[in-house]
Amino acid sequence: MSQLLFDAPGPRARRRMVWVNVAATVAVVGIGVWVLARLADKGQLDADLWTPFLEPDTWLDYLLPGLRSTLEAAAISIVTAAIFGLVLGLGRLSRSRTVRSVSGVIVEFFRAVPVLLMMIFFYMGLPRLDVVDAADVPLVAVVLGLTFYNGSVFAELVRSGVHNLPRGQREAALAIGLRRGQSLRSVEVPQALIAMLPAIASQLVVILKDTALGYIITYPDLLNSARLVGTGNGNILQALVVAALMFIVINYGLTRLASLLARRLGTRTAGETRAAPPPLAISTKG
Repeated sequence: MSQLLFDAPGPRARRRMVWVNVAATVAVVGIGVWVLARLADKGQLDADLWTPFLEPDTWLDYLLPGLRSTLEAAAISIVTAAIFGLVLGLGRLSRSRTVRSVSGVIVEFFRAVPVLLMMIFFYMGLPRLDVVDAADVPLVAVVLGLTFYNGSVFAELVRSGVHNLPRGQREAALAIGLRRGQSLRSVEVPQALIAMLPAIASQLVVILKDTALGYIITYPDLLNSARLVGTGNGNILQALVVAALMFIVINYGLTRLASLLARRLGTRTAGETRAAPPPLAISTKG
């Protein structure tokens, strides 16, 4: 049974909300117009500063290679963070107190350490171990930093998602003969992941954006490439605006894809549930 956490707004409250929204929109538009006017006064809207981004060489030599490096680091980090988070999430749900404690310490440690600090640590430490080629150190450092931090966040999403499931899911799995581990792997975790897809999608966007931190350790990502374009043409502001627009488009597409996947999985799960109703026991005795 659903419960209301607050009363539905009445006509006067709705009118006030409309006026507040209108005032906020006018204020935002006004600030935007003022910023554009100031940029125009400083000559930052001159066509000469934007024309380099209409040249193919700017894209082929700088922006597209930087975008490819950003997507490469993000794709690898998403896969490794998902595996790392799933293992730790299952560990935090284990019946063994030792496994739960160790998993909890690892999760809390990597959640507490800033991503940039981990990237710098691996960037400085990997060459001393001589286990990675020098040319690959920036990529590996970015991936490891993103993996450990976001994997810990994924582990918390798995744990909280399983705890938020109705208890009947686990009881039904145990009733048909599944063990606790089998119930987690086959019933509870898959449903928790579907329920947590919006939060997971938000974390994927965070991974993609945090690849820009690789600029500090010389990783040739999109931000680094945009800085090179801006430095060479004297239009650093315009280069950063173009890079920001590219990030916005990619993140929006990633969010929309996750939302579409969540709807399809939710519809399919609901359809399977409706298609398999529980059998009715009909007595034939008079």
